[in-house]
Amino acid sequence: MTPKSFYRRIEGELADLENSSLLRTIPEVDCGADKELVFQGRKLLNLASNDYLGLANDDQLTSAAVKAVEQYGCGSAASRLVTGNFRIYDDLERELASFKEQEDSMLFTSGYAANLAIMDSFAGRRSVVFSDKLNHASILDGIRMSGARQVRYRHNDIAHLKKRMEAAKDAEDRILITDTIFSMDGDLAYLEEIADLCDFYDTMLVIDEAHAEGIFGSGKGIAYERGIAQRVDLHMGAFSKGFGSLGGAVSGRKDLISYLRNKGRSFVFSTALPPAVIGANLAALRLVVEDPSRGDKLLRMSRELKGHLEACGFDCGQSESQIIPVIIGDNETVLIARDRLIEKGIYAAAIRPPTVPEGTARLRLSLRADLTEADLQKIKDAFAGLKVELEECV
Repeated sequence: MTPKSFYRRIEGELADLENSSLLRTIPEVDCGADKELVFQGRKLLNLASNDYLGLANDDQLTSAAVKAVEQYGCGSAASRLVTGNFRIYDDLERELASFKEQEDSMLFTSGYAANLAIMDSFAGRRSVVFSDKLNHASILDGIRMSGARQVRYRHNDIAHLKKRMEAAKDAEDRILITDTIFSMDGDLAYLEEIADLCDFYDTMLVIDEAHAEGIFGSGKGIAYERGIAQRVDLHMGAFSKGFGSLGGAVSGRKDLISYLRNKGRSFVFSTALPPAVIGANLAALRLVVEDPSRGDKLLRMSRELKGHLEACGFDCGQSESQIIPVIIGDNETVLIARDRLIEKGIYAAAIRPPTVPEGTARLRLSLRADLTEADLQKIKDAFAGLKVELEECV
């Protein structure tokens, strides 16, 4: 049977990706959330996961997940608007709203689904949505799906944003959405200046705190740390990173959450998260509420390691968080760097375009609060000679 023509196109595109060192495959990783993952049979120090507080295998989370399964079973079996609801879901939303100091919260199957729902609900063809150029893909996809006019501004460039907002000041409906920590650079949004502009131009402000919750602001996020939480209209977050589990969440005023609950298609038409996940989420939230010090420890460790890497001659950008980019530039060289680190017992993610701009391929280091002093020294030692090794390869 003659292959259909689209197969030839796909084969050609795959070959182009491979020739450009951009072909992605799922790595041969086991235990990928552990501090030491298993890669091709070897144990490596894990600097690639988003389990920032090291909670994914915490005894309290696993016990809570097991208890929820024993009480409620394995699946929710429906959308929560039909029958897929359990009391612990309501408990989690109530406790999360209290933690975030907001009137209400609602859960989603993922942070991706949460951002799609926000845009699907609040933006439309008559809307203008202002978006930082380095916002997460879920934000960009949500804006596209909403049909709104997307106005992107240069990354963290407040002057450029102001010009864009001034030019669109007569639009019928205006929304600004931004990450608070940019996931590939580890730098922080200028939230105070952004909030000022949103107040001046009567613009809805939505923030994505997925990489900040559990760490900044006693775990509540950067908006709380900066003292502007009540000036933000919607706070999106995720249980899949600092909280070590799964799911997205949105917090805000009751009327906004009610509107989102009725209009957000990724919520209305999705089966709810399984009870085990909700049990783990509750346990993680309570751990952070009781002891937010893990986040402080993580940030101190991150500042120390970034200083060491820069002293070794690496470019770590403007990172101010637990995400530290080591910007290499060339796609092939970053893969060599990743493999050299594996030889030294460390697993770090090699990030290439289109996830990051052309010419900025990098190792993305995600630090975690359960790293010991010995672990930190191992990382420092591994990078100490890497710069010279890479220069010799070029």
